[in-house]
Amino acid sequence: MSNFHEVRFPLAIAFHSAGGPVRKTEIVTLGSGYEERNAVWAGSRRSFDVGSGVRTLDDLNTVIAFFEARRGRLYGFRFCDFTDNKSCAPSGTPTVLDQTIASGDGVTAVFQLTKTYASGAGSWTRAIQKPVDGSVRLAVAGSETDAFTLDTTSGLVTFETAPADGAAITAGFSFDTPVRFDSDSLSVNLASFAAGEIPGVPLVEVLL
Repeated sequence: MSNFHEVRFPLAIAFHSAGGPVRKTEIVTLGSGYEERNAVWAGSRRSFDVGSGVRTLDDLNTVIAFFEARRGRLYGFRFCDFTDNKSCAPSGTPTVLDQTIASGDGVTAVFQLTKTYASGAGSWTRAIQKPVDGSVRLAVAGSETDAFTLDTTSGLVTFETAPADGAAITAGFSFDTPVRFDSDSLSVNLASFAAGEIPGVPLVEVLL
């Protein structure tokens, strides 16, 4: 049985979440005062707290139902990170030229959707494994095409005909982040909740 449910966390509550990418770096300070820094993780892993989106008892009831249906930390699910859920800027509309995901070789027909984060000379490419159904647009050598199939559970696209050698494959899309609850318990003091205290509801990205 898959340990991931293809269901999205309630958007109205997710919109008020706090969080973002987390990296793990080991830093060793030498006797000279210089540092040696090494990346423990190859990429980042996002974490969120959706407690700030719980404003009413009905919201709390919704989160409890979602939590119970996922059996706490057991099953992963989709989460819309409104700060980073498109191939373009959050305020933009995805276009087929947003992200270059690969270059054709005339043989390969299956490609992974990706998003590249770049600043200055540095960049990092993230695999997009939970695209939103109906949002993906693809182009080969700058010409949009619909001759492909999409697996929304993995982010793999399969062209009917392998793109020509050297042809740039570009894409635009919206996507979710795969996460799970980061606690097997939800503890809410109703007296504190009524007084405006926000419950903590932590989520963490899962690597698939």
